[in-house]
Amino acid sequence: MLLAIDTSTRYAGVAIADHERVLVSRGWYSHNSHTAQLMPAISETLRELKLATSDLDGIAVALGPGSFSALRVGMSVAKGLASASKKPLVGIGTLDLEAMPYLGSGMPICALLDSGRKEVASAFFAIDGSRSRDDAISPPEELLSEVTQPTIFCGEGVANWGDLITEALGDTAMVVRPSPAGRIFSLIEMSRQLLDAGESHDLRLLQPYYLRMPSIGGPKRRDLLPQQS
Repeated sequence: MLLAIDTSTRYAGVAIADHERVLVSRGWYSHNSHTAQLMPAISETLRELKLATSDLDGIAVALGPGSFSALRVGMSVAKGLASASKKPLVGIGTLDLEAMPYLGSGMPICALLDSGRKEVASAFFAIDGSRSRDDAISPPEELLSEVTQPTIFCGEGVANWGDLITEALGDTAMVVRPSPAGRIFSLIEMSRQLLDAGESHDLRLLQPYYLRMPSIGGPKRRDLLPQQS
């Protein structure tokens, strides 16, 4: 059994899957904070299947980019459960999760997440599935200036910027309607592949990726920053 946790954005989710299918999945929109909602959702999901954390064979968590507080909650809970149950932990980047359903489509992919301040976090994937440039945060107009060939645009960020993408690129862009709930299924599939291959991440080293540092305290940077240990 694999427990998956995604608190990358206000659309959060948890799910439990065996080797064949997702058994239970819960998703919700958080108006305030994931802190008060995540553990009850996990407890209810385990209880529905009559499972304890000792029955799990692994835990997966979405790494972001995302907001500071949301990612911190998801990572803290995932690490706590993995440490207490002595189960392996796997982390997958959220832009990878958004792109996963379209890998192998024969087209380049641009996965987007809204980062606020009229900017987006983006990842570009080549036809072979490899990243074609470093992930970045930028105004969408700057992002679109990079696109020179037919490209699939996917991810939660498309909800806010889909019209702009279509207006700017026309037939060059294939804009896919986002489904935030689908990320948890991608997280299950990608994490299961790693666990089945005997791979997992060190609890001490695994860190989330933030869109930007919190607005209070410390120097500010606009690029993707890992959590400092």
